[in-house]
Amino acid sequence: MTARAQPSPSLGARLASLSDGRAWPWLLLLPSLVLVFAVIIYPTLTGIDLSFRQMRLNRPDLGTGYVGLRHYMALLDDPVFWVSLQNTVVWVVATVAFELLLGMIIALVLDMDLPGFRALTVIVLLPWFLPIVVAGNIWALMLDPRLGIVNAALVGLSVLENFKAWFADPAWALPAAILVETWHGFPFFALLLLAGLKGIPVELYEAAEVDGARLWHRFVHIQLPGLRMIIVASVVLRAISLMNSPELLLILTGGGPGRSTQVLSLYAFQKAYREFNFGYAGALSVVMLLLLMVCSYVYVRRSNVLKEE
Repeated sequence: MTARAQPSPSLGARLASLSDGRAWPWLLLLPSLVLVFAVIIYPTLTGIDLSFRQMRLNRPDLGTGYVGLRHYMALLDDPVFWVSLQNTVVWVVATVAFELLLGMIIALVLDMDLPGFRALTVIVLLPWFLPIVVAGNIWALMLDPRLGIVNAALVGLSVLENFKAWFADPAWALPAAILVETWHGFPFFALLLLAGLKGIPVELYEAAEVDGARLWHRFVHIQLPGLRMIIVASVVLRAISLMNSPELLLILTGGGPGRSTQVLSLYAFQKAYREFNFGYAGALSVVMLLLLMVCSYVYVRRSNVLKEE
C-alpha cells in the first residue's frame, strides 16, 4: 500500500510558525513603514533634493541639473530673506504668546463650571472652526479704512481721530495681522488647556483650600505644573503651524506694504508660484525645516518636560 500524502499546513499554521521568528515584528510594521516613507520621508527628501537643483519652470533652457549650494549662497545675499526671517520670528513668537495667554485665561474661566459655561465653550471655539480664508476676509472688512466697524468704534470712543488704513501702514500691518491670527488661533490653546485642567485631581484643590491657598497660588503651584506638558506640546505644534502657513498674510497683505509682513513661508510661496523658481523655494523650505527642528529641540530640552523624575 502506498503511504497517504501529508496534508499541506494551513494558512493559520504557517502564520503561527512565522510569528515565532525575529522577522515577524518587522512584517507587522511593514505597512506603517511604507506609509511613513510615502507620506513623510520621500516628500521631505524630494524637497531637500530640489533645493540643490536648478528648477525654474519659466526657464526650461536652464535645465534641471544640480547647482550645489548656489541657492543657499544666494540666500545669504538676499535682503528679502533676512527681512522675512526677522518678520517670521516676530510673527511666530508674538502670535503664540498672545494665543497662549488668551487661551489660558479662557480655559481657567471655563474650568470654573459656572451655569451656562458649556454653551460658552462652543462659542469660544467658533473662531477655530472658521476657515482661515473666511476669517481673513471678515477681519479685512472689519478693519477696512472706509467702512470698517473697528475704525468706527475707535473713532467713536475718541481713541482715533480718523479712520486708519491698518494694512497699508508698515508700522501697523504686522501687529494687525497678529491680532487677527490670535483671534483665530486662541481656541486651539483654550481647548487643550481646558482638557488638561479637567485632568488635574480634585484632591489637590481640596488640599490647597484647606491650606488657605489663594487663586494665584493655586494656579502657580497646582494648575501650571499640571499643564506644563500640554503647554510645551501645544506651543511646538502651534509654532510649526504658523511657520508653515502664510494663508492669512497672503489674504490680508500679500507681504506688504513694502516687506513689513513678509515671512519665510510666504516668500517661499511667492518664489515657487509667482516666479516659478522651485529650486530657490526649496532652499527656503529647507532653512525653515532646520529652524523649526533646532528651535523645537532647544525649547523642549529647556522646558525639562522629558526629564525623568
